[in-house]
Amino acid sequence: MEGVYLTWMMSALALGVLLLPVYAPPWAKLTLSGFVDFIRRYWVHVLLLLIIYNAKDSLDQIDRILMASAGFDMTPWIYAIEGDLVLRVQETFESAWLTSLLTHFYVAGFMFICYVSVFYVAYFDDRWMADRIVLSIAWVYVLAVPFYLFFNVRVTGDVIPGMETLAYDLNPEISDWFRRIDPFTNGMPSLHIGIPAVVFLTLLRWDEDGRWRRYRHTVLGYILLTAFTIVYLGIHWLSDILGGLLVASLAVALTERSVNFVWRIGDERTMNARLASLLTRPRIALAALAAPLVDLARRYRRPEARETGLALIGVLVVVFLVVTFDLTHQALPAGGTVAPEGATAADGWLASLDNQSGTHVMLLYDLTLPDEPFLVDQPLMREGDPFALDHGLLVMANSTRLMAVEATSEAPLVLDLPLVARPTAVAVAEGRVVLTVVEGVLEAWSPTGEPVALPEEATNVTVLATSGGELAWSTSNAPGVVRIARLQTTGSVGIVLNASAPVEQEQAMMEWGLPVDLVNRTVIDLDLSPTHLAAVVNVSTVDRLVLYERATATSVLIGDGKYSAADPDLGVHLMAFTAWDHLDPRSPENKYLDGEIHLHNLTTNRTEVLTADLRHQWSPTVLDHHIIYLEEAIDGSTSVEIHSRHVELQPYANIVLQTGLVVALLLTVANVVQRQRAIRSTATEEE
Repeated sequence: MEGVYLTWMMSALALGVLLLPVYAPPWAKLTLSGFVDFIRRYWVHVLLLLIIYNAKDSLDQIDRILMASAGFDMTPWIYAIEGDLVLRVQETFESAWLTSLLTHFYVAGFMFICYVSVFYVAYFDDRWMADRIVLSIAWVYVLAVPFYLFFNVRVTGDVIPGMETLAYDLNPEISDWFRRIDPFTNGMPSLHIGIPAVVFLTLLRWDEDGRWRRYRHTVLGYILLTAFTIVYLGIHWLSDILGGLLVASLAVALTERSVNFVWRIGDERTMNARLASLLTRPRIALAALAAPLVDLARRYRRPEARETGLALIGVLVVVFLVVTFDLTHQALPAGGTVAPEGATAADGWLASLDNQSGTHVMLLYDLTLPDEPFLVDQPLMREGDPFALDHGLLVMANSTRLMAVEATSEAPLVLDLPLVARPTAVAVAEGRVVLTVVEGVLEAWSPTGEPVALPEEATNVTVLATSGGELAWSTSNAPGVVRIARLQTTGSVGIVLNASAPVEQEQAMMEWGLPVDLVNRTVIDLDLSPTHLAAVVNVSTVDRLVLYERATATSVLIGDGKYSAADPDLGVHLMAFTAWDHLDPRSPENKYLDGEIHLHNLTTNRTEVLTADLRHQWSPTVLDHHIIYLEEAIDGSTSVEIHSRHVELQPYANIVLQTGLVVALLLTVANVVQRQRAIRSTATEEE
């Protein structure tokens, strides 16, 4: 994945160096020392640029979590306005050679504009222009952040029927790279337009002697070609382009107001002088550093419109940061656990098997009181012992005993039966029928302990799932087939799942030396709902997640067929599962070794990443109002996380939001009054 990225970057930088003589001012000289000197003279500019570009990755991680938990999706509004207009552009011009050419231009060209625009003005020591270009680019990113987090717009190829994301699907390597770095929801505004547009406007606004006229014309040509490219490739809407232009215009205006203040502090020459003064004359240097703070405090004793305006912006930024943090931390750990080894939930209840210094206890929670668990009588359970919670029953088993208790605060015993061996699976079906799989034998009991009739095909069972009065299972005799039946019936329906991946993904597995074996596929995990069947299918070198729609008898592969998935759990309109996206077995990176919880919308067929961090999360359960999963922290400790499916601000965030609203209202009134007084005073003086 890094190979194609490095190729694009090296190509962009090499082209920038080759074109250096073309865009050089008439009086400038090219020297080898200039390639080193410009970094020494403009290291703060370069550092700021690198911080901006690297911050995009962290922003995308936050955006992924917000999309999964809060769902700020504005795409339907954009689609309602634009319709299929961009689709007509793609259909008119689509061809293989143009797709390949524009895909490389889309990435390498953007790198060229971003890096070279700063490199040229810094190399030729045009500090006046370097200050303004770097600051303008920074302002574009700052202005885009609220849109990317709270005004999510998906790429056109992911929304419009018949439109394709041509760039993202050019080949498996490029597809992997795009899907790793792009959440596909950051359409508005388009930075592929915003960045070059702000460079063009900056040159147009401040290039007073015309030294950069030739480069400005090149940037304008790049903007026009990029506008066509991002529409043709199925990435951006026309409104995204408009948004990029508007953000660029506002960024230039903000740069004009802030450039002197920013570079009075950040200028490399004065910073070096301050550092030397601090080392040689610390008292004088500290007094000089304190002077602006003293002046600021003096001005805020009797604030004018400028001070109240800055205070208002500060309040809004604090509120924005607090609310964003709270929205990205909707999961809270269940209280009372020490080292949970498993968890399941249903009907407003949560059960967790907790290892407390070698002693395993079963904790039961009412999800309205997640910090107040109570102990449940259990059959001396150990790690790996199965348990299930559904239809108001908590079922637990060890190698000799099966117990079922009511999922209530009293948890009275309902069923207590002897076993010959530890079950590989337990489940609860409609009518509170308890099922077990012991040494391949599927058995069922009513709440009174009476045997329940099962289909004859339910022998040599390896995996089991239930939904209402239905059950699904797979057997060692036919490991690639899933059978579905109702309780107390004699027949069942067999389903052969299609676990094949697209040709390019299968080919990539071959190139990795990990070819799949579809013939000997094995179902290793199941979940069932009235509308769908989810199955994890092992195909020798990878575990694939297959979703089967029961009404249409069609199956679809969820996620990328090259990467493993596990732990599917079906809810109403939603499926949660664990996945290891982008984990290349040839060169595994630490940040992809941990499992992440994914949410697949069964209505829209879109998948979002609920967790995006370095912690391992697994075994999700979907409820009406919560998603439960296990999490292992970096220090190795584990917890049961309870994620709210509905946006719920914590009390501290509510306090900050309410206080910020009141303060912002007062500051706004004060600022408006002060501005009117200032305008009146100015008008009086002019008269």
